[in-house]
Amino acid sequence: MKRNLCIFISFILINTLFSQTYINNVTIADVENQKMIPNQTVVITNDLISNIQPSKKIKIIVNATVIEGEGKYLIPGMTDAHIHFFQNGGLYARPDVIDLRKDMPYETEMALTKSDMEYKLLRYLKNGITTVIDVGANLHFLKQREDFRDKDFSPTIFITGPLLTTYEPQVYENLGDDEPFILTKNIEDGINGVKKQLPLKPDFIKIWYIAGADGLSVEESARKNLPIVKAIINEAHKNNLKIAVHATQRITAQLAVENGADFLVHSVDDEVLKPEFVQLMKKNKTVLCPTLIVHDGYVKTFGQNINPSNYDLLKADPYQLGSLLDLKHLPDTLRINMYKQRANSPQSIASLKAADSISMANLKILSDAGVLIATGTDAGNIGTMHASSYLAELQAMQQSGMNNWQILAASTLNGAKVLGKQNELGSVNVGKKANLVLLDANPIDNIENVTKINRIINKGVVFNPDELLNDAPEDLAQRQLNAYNFRHIDAFLEPYADDVEVYTFPNTLQFKGKEAMRKGYTPMFENTPNLHCELVNRIVQGNTVMDHERVQIGNKIVEAVAIYQIENNKIKKVYFIK
Repeated sequence: MKRNLCIFISFILINTLFSQTYINNVTIADVENQKMIPNQTVVITNDLISNIQPSKKIKIIVNATVIEGEGKYLIPGMTDAHIHFFQNGGLYARPDVIDLRKDMPYETEMALTKSDMEYKLLRYLKNGITTVIDVGANLHFLKQREDFRDKDFSPTIFITGPLLTTYEPQVYENLGDDEPFILTKNIEDGINGVKKQLPLKPDFIKIWYIAGADGLSVEESARKNLPIVKAIINEAHKNNLKIAVHATQRITAQLAVENGADFLVHSVDDEVLKPEFVQLMKKNKTVLCPTLIVHDGYVKTFGQNINPSNYDLLKADPYQLGSLLDLKHLPDTLRINMYKQRANSPQSIASLKAADSISMANLKILSDAGVLIATGTDAGNIGTMHASSYLAELQAMQQSGMNNWQILAASTLNGAKVLGKQNELGSVNVGKKANLVLLDANPIDNIENVTKINRIINKGVVFNPDELLNDAPEDLAQRQLNAYNFRHIDAFLEPYADDVEVYTFPNTLQFKGKEAMRKGYTPMFENTPNLHCELVNRIVQGNTVMDHERVQIGNKIVEAVAIYQIENNKIKKVYFIK
């Protein structure tokens, strides 16, 4: 009896301590050797990949979790190597770029960044991004990341504290732990800026290498501030921390790399790189994160030329995405018109086109030369949404000339290499963390297939993406409002039930069913000038959302109330009161 009892207890302990998951008969994307390996079974024990064998050689144990992978593709979890938690991605994210603090107090925006961190992390995981690198946060977020270190739903977070810089925008001064910059006027300031972060254990240090803000030429300014930059790099390396550097001009990038920068977080966009610079990058093994789309987000927002894809409208934070159109109704028309005219001026359009062209040319040059490229979006900046912007960045990398294997490696293994974590993350190999994405289609055939996610495995835990972040009733109302304002009929109809009923209050039926709505709304979207709906107020009561709206149709303004009734996570009935 004692022997049997011991066996039984051992069996219970083994099953408790060693949870196993099998992904059976799947095709593995080998990002290291750039090949697909079919008919494999991947065994996950707790949070590690414990075995990979051809499926016919693996015997699945009783009571294990089995995921059928036939016809599916297993890739490593993806990394966004450039994000900012202290920015939300909407119109009010950067008061130093456009000061709208009268319309949205920056204290309110900062409070939202903190309360919204879990929401952002869930959104990243839902999109297959299992690692994020925040390349410029503040002391608050260095502390707050600890809340998510052991959470199964949270991507792995690597983060620095405030950016060390010789130039600080005034709007960010004196914010205490919320300040995203540490001003370094001299070498001592630079060294102390590193030391200030050390007690909070940053994963690396970031320099904002801004040249020309002091009135000197770009090169004179860069060389003047170089001793401070060198001191910061040396102090970080002395403490075994890598250095990331914001450097968008060739001279700042060159000086940073020459003096030991580990990670350039933007493309050089002022000149096409010469072979000497390329060899310097290769020799020093410096990683580049190109961030190709972020500049475009600003210009299109200010010019009110935003054209989000169906994917953006479905996957982005709907409130931040919707805020990008607030310039259409905010009251300070003189200032707003100035931004719009400047963004749409021939000079601005030509400047953006030139910078984009140079950035893409430089990415192609560096990628072809074998410089390590890591995918990153700069998410949080105005117009660059957390998580959902990742696809647009991949598409821009493809437009630069990178092939899909190169892009997939940049988005997985190379992201792990940024901070020397390639032995833990970034590929489907035995002994590595079980951070994986199961796809329904081959990403090498089409890079957009990285969005066709069947399952996500994060820290060994299996997630259904459809269950990770469910829409609240007000989220559905906001998503259809966004699509209405962007005139995107498919995204507009998506939150509605197939048999939706639309009434003029109290009971006059206008439309029944999605197709009737499509026929009614499509010509309006296509033919109505100045169509814009401003949300004045919203009341949520259970599964009912009541929106007070101010709608511009051509030169006419209409006040209305829309009542949305939600059933089974879809808008089932709508009542309009005019």
